[in-house]
Amino acid sequence: MAARLVKQCTYLLREATRLSPAMAPVSRLRLARTAHKTLTFSAISHSSHSPGSLTELVEKDQVFTPYPERQEIDRLIEKATSPQELLELVGGDQSLHHNHAALILIRLSHLLSEKPEDKALLIQDIRFQQLLHLVSSQIATVWHGTLVKLLRSLYILALPGTSKELQSVEQEVRWRLRRLKYKHLVFLAESCAASMQEQHSKELLAELLVHLERRWTEIEDGRTVVAIMMKAGHLSESLMNRLEDKCLELVEQFGPDELRKVLMTLAAQSRRSVPLLRAISYHLVQKPLPLTKGMLLDLAYAYGKLSFHQTQVSQRLAADLLSLMPNLTSGEVARCTKSFAFLKWLNLPLFEAFAQHILDRAQNVTLPHLCSMLLAFARLNFHPEKEDQFFNLVHERLESALASLEPTLQVDLVWALCVLRQVQEVELQAVLNPGFHTRFLEGKCLKDQSTLQKLLHINATALLEHPDYKGPLLPASALASKPSAPDKKMTPLQKELQETLKVLLGSSERGCLEVATRYGWVLGKGSLSWQRA
Repeated sequence: MAARLVKQCTYLLREATRLSPAMAPVSRLRLARTAHKTLTFSAISHSSHSPGSLTELVEKDQVFTPYPERQEIDRLIEKATSPQELLELVGGDQSLHHNHAALILIRLSHLLSEKPEDKALLIQDIRFQQLLHLVSSQIATVWHGTLVKLLRSLYILALPGTSKELQSVEQEVRWRLRRLKYKHLVFLAESCAASMQEQHSKELLAELLVHLERRWTEIEDGRTVVAIMMKAGHLSESLMNRLEDKCLELVEQFGPDELRKVLMTLAAQSRRSVPLLRAISYHLVQKPLPLTKGMLLDLAYAYGKLSFHQTQVSQRLAADLLSLMPNLTSGEVARCTKSFAFLKWLNLPLFEAFAQHILDRAQNVTLPHLCSMLLAFARLNFHPEKEDQFFNLVHERLESALASLEPTLQVDLVWALCVLRQVQEVELQAVLNPGFHTRFLEGKCLKDQSTLQKLLHINATALLEHPDYKGPLLPASALASKPSAPDKKMTPLQKELQETLKVLLGSSERGCLEVATRYGWVLGKGSLSWQRA
């Protein structure tokens, strides 16, 4: 069998060499494809061809359809500046081959991408319908690259999901997924994944994700893996796992913007991939990558959202942000402060600069930004050097606006002031008023229970730290001991400590576990509440 195959190869190559000088370029392409087909057939059937059989195949079996030469209509399509110029080509003197109609639709979507009001009128135009019909009738002959762009264009033109032409294009893409290059699959993921979800093309989207995952080893550059991760990673857990592996492999090639995009994608999906985060952190520290202001803010947000603390990265971010402080807006300062607060990392020079930035722009700082700063300071228990000026500003702004804020935010702000020991009596009265806190006493959701816990802390602050406070206070029913949630997990240290104390006590009847106090704190999670024997 091997001998026959080698003999057939030799004959075909000799025949191709003899015919090639006399053949046009298109015929040589057909010859190459025919030779490949003939080789495959001969390996299976063990048969040989007569001397003239190769020429007959070239002439009769058109196994390769070349792209036609550039024509005048191609230049007209590219230079068109309005939809009417393109629609006039339909039914005109110019002849349209199987790709021209698709190219016109692609150009139409480009011209109308920023004019949604014109799309409805275009869809009703009879010439547009003729284009759709022409494309649908010849969809099998449209080239791969043009086909994927055509699908994106039909989505941009907002064709209804029930459109037969759109369904025809989607079906053709499904049939060709195995033959498409990986770059075409990436193009579909980037530009069409969201539209597939909106158009309810779930079968096409599912098959696209499967092919992206199966062929993930074909990814060769960082831009490709980042693009898929951003656009389609959240749609498939297994695909995202593959992409994280590929990121680890290619992370050395990533530039600062690609590192930022990967971190933001992980943060958006709350994926705390420790190996990948460590690799990115290493390159951020070791390489002198130029980081813009936007990149620094995004990196701080991503690390804070994922609660991934890397000291050297945090120090670099703090140093770079400190040098850019004059160029930051109040909103960017508030966002950055919140990110470091979630990261639970306090850099004193940076936070002093944050506080001074707010004081310098006190008249222009919006209340939401000031609230974010206050909550962040409370989370880190940070007291600025000019705390009197800062908290005077806070009290001044809250005096007239506290009651207009969302109830949960009101509680958060007063609780933050209690943590920082800057709360005033009028602010305590605002949230401890019966007409305000009743909604939280009756709430069953976790958010309401969390707010109630903060109200208990505020109530304890009023009792213990403000002896002149006359009320109101929370009712006795709210202060009654409540059993802890059964599904709340204990830390290993708490479990070990409780077991040790039980052994030392000798009997569980001589102590109580998890005793809820009237101040909102639970005693006995890590210790025992002793009783008289």
